[in-house]
Amino acid sequence: MQQKLITFAVPCYNSAAYMRHCIETLLSAGEQAEIILVDDGSVKDDTPAICDEYAAKYPTIVKAIHQENGGHGEGVNQGIRNATGLYYKVVDSDDWLDTDALKKVLERLTTLVARGTAPDLMICNYVYEHVEDGTSHTVRYTNVFPQNRLFDWVHVRHFRPDQNLLMHSVMYRTEVLRQCGMVLPKHTFYVDNIFVYQPLPYVKSMYYMDLDLYRYFIGRADQSVNESVMVGRVDQQLRVTKHMIDCQDLDALKDQKRLRAYMVHYLSVMMAVSDIFLLLDGSAEAHAKKAELWQYLKDHVTPGVYRAVRVNLGGLTDLRFPGGDKVVVATYRQLRKIFKFN
Repeated sequence: MQQKLITFAVPCYNSAAYMRHCIETLLSAGEQAEIILVDDGSVKDDTPAICDEYAAKYPTIVKAIHQENGGHGEGVNQGIRNATGLYYKVVDSDDWLDTDALKKVLERLTTLVARGTAPDLMICNYVYEHVEDGTSHTVRYTNVFPQNRLFDWVHVRHFRPDQNLLMHSVMYRTEVLRQCGMVLPKHTFYVDNIFVYQPLPYVKSMYYMDLDLYRYFIGRADQSVNESVMVGRVDQQLRVTKHMIDCQDLDALKDQKRLRAYMVHYLSVMMAVSDIFLLLDGSAEAHAKKAELWQYLKDHVTPGVYRAVRVNLGGLTDLRFPGGDKVVVATYRQLRKIFKFN
């Protein structure tokens, strides 16, 4: 039996209101695809039944897995454990893929596989679809990556602050995810940051297509990236940030300067995000957690990595002078209006 080209993992939790749209866009890939629907212990709606319905209707494409509630990360883990596709992509159940772009990506991957030049990482653009005002914003990488050819980190140019690799933009070779030993924490939001960080040293070849593939639905009141929700779940953000501090020895990447620089930058972004939501909380306890996080970083990395994180974006959210916290929050508010990132 021929191996599937790609596995799509769709973690589903009480997703009945919107998951069909997501699944239908993935089905456009036909028999090249495996779609793993991971029902994460849904009890409030028909999510389990919808998963089983699609598995029964498309038995050669769709698998339904029902698990006890373990959170989004465990849904991703479950997909990796069961994936049979050469490539692996996570699509959240409230998001979707552009079917025309998907067709082009899969055609290119098929060609590359046939030539024996299949990359470890395929990268495409993603689009923020803002439910609040009906607008959209595309994050593309034309200034960062060469287009339509294989490349490695030597060829990667500068990322803007709003331009990091996210789960929405990547398709990994499944074996890379297994080789890196990544296991995402259970019952924890924001683990997608680990997904696009921990495997990177295992990625030896990349390929970028300037296609708007992933449509990221944003603005729902209960969404994990909603600002008030993030403040309430800041302990989960801290758990993810500490996992990222611990999962890679960035000094071991000194011979891969551009990869190391990107990973230092991304870790610095995570420190900044953690700082901001602790500052928005504003309590004495939150300020103590902020100080503890920076001490954790200092205790678990070398002085060189610590300094590199501080002189990057992370240090800009840890201003140690009177009124510094207010400056950070005011700047965040302005950037949020411009980029509408949550």
